[in-house]
Amino acid sequence: MSITAYSVGIIGAGAWGTALAQVIAQTHGQCLIWARSPAVASAINQTHENPLYLPDVPLSPTIAATGSLAEMAQCGILLIAVPAQFLRAILSKLPATSAALILCAKGLEAGTRATMAEIAAEICPDNPVAILSGPTFAHEVAAGKPTAITLACADEARGARLALAIAAPHFRPYWTSDVIGAQIGGAVKNVLAIGCGVVSGAGLGQNAGAALIARGFAEMQRFGMAKGARRETLAGLSGLGDLVLTCSSESSRNFSFGRGLGEGKSAQSLLSNRRTVAEGAGTAPVLLASAQFLGVDMPITTTVCGLLNGAMNTQQAIQALLSRPLRAE
Repeated sequence: MSITAYSVGIIGAGAWGTALAQVIAQTHGQCLIWARSPAVASAINQTHENPLYLPDVPLSPTIAATGSLAEMAQCGILLIAVPAQFLRAILSKLPATSAALILCAKGLEAGTRATMAEIAAEICPDNPVAILSGPTFAHEVAAGKPTAITLACADEARGARLALAIAAPHFRPYWTSDVIGAQIGGAVKNVLAIGCGVVSGAGLGQNAGAALIARGFAEMQRFGMAKGARRETLAGLSGLGDLVLTCSSESSRNFSFGRGLGEGKSAQSLLSNRRTVAEGAGTAPVLLASAQFLGVDMPITTTVCGLLNGAMNTQQAIQALLSRPLRAE
């Protein structure tokens, strides 16, 4: 099959990118995926699996892997599923293309505090851009379990067309024009999930976990509104929905990372032993800097940052939150 036969492509062959390729293959009959690792590309092409990032999931034989970004540029729609801190580098290497770009990473860029859409607008100003976000564990999506997500595009009519292009019977996109809100929810929830993992690892109980989710959602709303997000978007799939999922399951990379912190392990040791990325670890200091610039109070985010940079241990972090002045909700 010629490369131009692929209408939708995926850039990034981690767990999430591979799961998205599975969805697209089921929808369109074929999908092209870019893998940085030749070993991953070879496994996808030869044995129809990705044992490194999505083990024990048989992949559609109509998924083809490539290591060439030039080949990807010929697709009509590109889902960019690389980690947030690598998005700028990948888009900078992508040859000129007229493809619509659907950004699937969740986070803020270190140094610039830019959202994913802002990075894309800077590097690919002529390409239509959309954001894909929501409560999505990759292994469940790849297994065909029911999933609902947010697809945000400033041009709502284009967003509706893109939703139709990537939808599958078990994969249901809801579109919105609130690009800011969809990105804020996905970025903030990763940081809060680390906090919930700390609560679990420290054995603080379910009451404390529920309280952190609720107060964390208040932080998400304060920050999101200051950035121009809509309240209903933050209360939807890409905000509250993703927050609940990520903050309550060991399947969440950020939750499991936080659990390790709560058990007394250092951030450095936990990060060095991971193959996959805990996006919240990179986003937390950027989110805090952005909140301080906007004058938004985010005590849970501040505490997570203290744990990450070694300024406080778990007990000090817990005490910092419990000793805050009483206030009206």
